[in-house]
Amino acid sequence: MDISIISLFLPAGILDYFEIVDYKTKTTKQELFTKDLTIYLEEKALVPEEYANASAKASGFMEAREIDDYPIRDMLVKLNIKRRRWDVVIDGKKKKVNRDWSIVIKGTRMSEDYSAFLKEISRY
Repeated sequence: MDISIISLFLPAGILDYFEIVDYKTKTTKQELFTKDLTIYLEEKALVPEEYANASAKASGFMEAREIDDYPIRDMLVKLNIKRRRWDVVIDGKKKKVNRDWSIVIKGTRMSEDYSAFLKEISRY
């Protein structure tokens, strides 16, 4: 399976902020779903809008989280999400931050799937 084909199964708009870095399938012993498909996504190095005027530098990733997504045919689908951390200097003080997804939600026209995805990753 090609990564460009996998992108067709993702919520609309997700690739604005994340890139597909890998995917893996494995056989399961479940009756209904015979395979697992895990899609690995990493947040792009785009400075969050709320820190656009500050000195910001990407500072690695937070611990990856798995989100269950809609099944595809006979496969359970999981999205393995790695969100970025940022070092930001505000008023001469350095602090670690991550993207505020509620800001993205307000400024985006999105599908229900993408909205549900953002709501899920906002929990971490």
